[in-house]
Amino acid sequence: MRIGLSFDLKPDKAPVNEYIDDSMEEYDSMETVELIKSSIEANGHQVVLLGGGQAFLDNIYKENVDFVFNIAEGQGNYRSRESQVPAILEMLDIPYSGSDPLCLGICLDKELTKKMVAMEGVITPKWQLVTDFAELQSIDWNEFRFPLMVKPAHEGSSKGVRLSSAAMDMTELESEAKRQFEGYNQALMVEEFINGGEVTVGITGNKPAQVLAMMRILPRKKTEHFVYSIEVKRDYLELVDYECPPKLEAHIVKRLEDASLKIFKILGCRDFARIDFRLDKDGNPYFLEINPLPGLGNHSDLVLMSAMLGISHQELIKKILSAAVKRYSPCLPQ
Repeated sequence: MRIGLSFDLKPDKAPVNEYIDDSMEEYDSMETVELIKSSIEANGHQVVLLGGGQAFLDNIYKENVDFVFNIAEGQGNYRSRESQVPAILEMLDIPYSGSDPLCLGICLDKELTKKMVAMEGVITPKWQLVTDFAELQSIDWNEFRFPLMVKPAHEGSSKGVRLSSAAMDMTELESEAKRQFEGYNQALMVEEFINGGEVTVGITGNKPAQVLAMMRILPRKKTEHFVYSIEVKRDYLELVDYECPPKLEAHIVKRLEDASLKIFKILGCRDFARIDFRLDKDGNPYFLEINPLPGLGNHSDLVLMSAMLGISHQELIKKILSAAVKRYSPCLPQ
């Protein structure tokens, strides 16, 4: 097939913001784009680089592609930005990989996601959406158990999640909320901190979807309240160990698998996704959030856990692409 690759690149110089340094964190590097291109080509396809934003609009009309492998995160600060490219492709009736616009829009809205999975019986930390600083000060936080995690309500790639995001008291909560309101210009999610292990689960396929890999994140420096923050992810080789498969009791692994597949189905995900959990002291998995468009670069969690199980990047891309193409078959060449 002639496959178009849609993506958004990190700019050479990120927008200046005195409060944050991660505004472009979710965008990809050309190194990642070339890696994915190479893996698609290794599976016997021709690849056309479509880019994102205006370049994507220009190229999708100009290039005659059979299919689009989509990793574009979308433009702007909109909570629906990940839906932009898939929506255009659907309008043009061009098949593509990954979840549809509705799923992507829901999953980037952390509160809406939590409401949907909680209604279906999935355990998630107690939370409160806060739209501005005045509302934060008006809420009776005595009904919550500190520490509390603070994060932007519609961001991915750990944007906004810093070591300071676990607030131990009201003073820290107000300080962190102020930083994030000024830096990200959106509502915040405040949720009870689950003080246990962090586990991320990768899923591929559709009917049936399957757990591809499960990985526990273990801090090298023991700390009372470990946060898998952006600082940690940027220096993961020094700060954490990845355990894949995780050394957990079989019944905990089963609960994580069952919850992951249930969440994948509830939210209408397709082809692949990555889901994050925290375990409490009794091993109960608490759903944190889902990424239906997880990174596919060499340093991304899904790629790292796959590699630890002996699954090469080419094999991972083949799994995702095969699942996507199968949804459209027999309309597409194999």
